[in-house]
Amino acid sequence: MQVRQLPVSSNKLRLAGALANLSTEGDFGHEALQEVANTLAAALREQPPTGKKGEPNDLYVELASLARCEHVSVASDNPQFAAATAKLEAEDRQRQEADFRLSDLQGKSWRLKDLQGNVVLVNFWATWCPPCRKEMPDLQSLYVRFQGQGFVVLAISDEDNTKVTPFIAERAITYPVLLDPGRKVNGLFQIEGIPKSFVYDRNGKLVAQSIDMRTQKQFLEMLAQAGLQ
Repeated sequence: MQVRQLPVSSNKLRLAGALANLSTEGDFGHEALQEVANTLAAALREQPPTGKKGEPNDLYVELASLARCEHVSVASDNPQFAAATAKLEAEDRQRQEADFRLSDLQGKSWRLKDLQGNVVLVNFWATWCPPCRKEMPDLQSLYVRFQGQGFVVLAISDEDNTKVTPFIAERAITYPVLLDPGRKVNGLFQIEGIPKSFVYDRNGKLVAQSIDMRTQKQFLEMLAQAGLQ
């Protein structure tokens, strides 16, 4: 709210964008996220940036992501916001139809579509990513809690086995960790920043997603949308 009181400047717009980017790393509450979205929307109205040819500016994509994934209200009549919303919707349609087959650290093959009948959480992460490391204990706890109810975690890393295996062993992670060194599945899911998680219900429908690190409470809210409580 203090950012909104600043005089119009390019720094104000950058500050609003940086605030939006940081606000999704954890659970700051819906009210705080709404104020962050209001601040970014106001800054964009004051100084509408241009995007690359045929693409909305990244700040409009950030605002549209807050609306779509964090369920805040956004009022913007800028065509770039509409384009950003359409872009996110297209990406979700692709993720809905996505299928892949990857091997875990033990060499077992996993195919997404073969897991229908289970609640599946697909998590993109890396050993070098602090927010990824922070949410892993909560994912492990939830995996242990719900595994008997048909809950599957597929944690996908684009790193080499020599980095991932000792990292996982040290943290005693027991959910499946899959390797995607060629980033084909990362590309299929349009992954540009991590961590990101996607929840599919027992019918294979994409019902929830996160654009950043989640707490255990937030993961539980996502799983509830797939009927797992």
